[in-house]
Amino acid sequence: MFSFFKGNSVSTSELQQKLATKPEVIDVREKTEFASGHISGAKNIPLSKIGSYVNKDKEPVYVICQSGMRSRQAVKKLKAKGINAINVKGGMSAWRGEVRGGKL
Repeated sequence: MFSFFKGNSVSTSELQQKLATKPEVIDVREKTEFASGHISGAKNIPLSKIGSYVNKDKEPVYVICQSGMRSRQAVKKLKAKGINAINVKGGMSAWRGEVRGGKL
């Protein structure tokens, strides 16, 4: 069903392990959702504004939302721009790591 994203997604636990290398994490939820709790260091770029994102480093960008639906849409848009975007499956609903800004 989601074979398009095979190899282009990671679980929340895989992302948590990668955080030690300080990858770029984009949270595509709305500002109020982001403020309620987000991954430390994540940038908030709502899905409606993801088209303006520019990746200068050419490194993988990890994209997260609340459940994984909006992040899949964002990954598709970013890949169309040639950006190495990776979806975080399950989103913040599946995140078990620390959060900043609130409690989930």
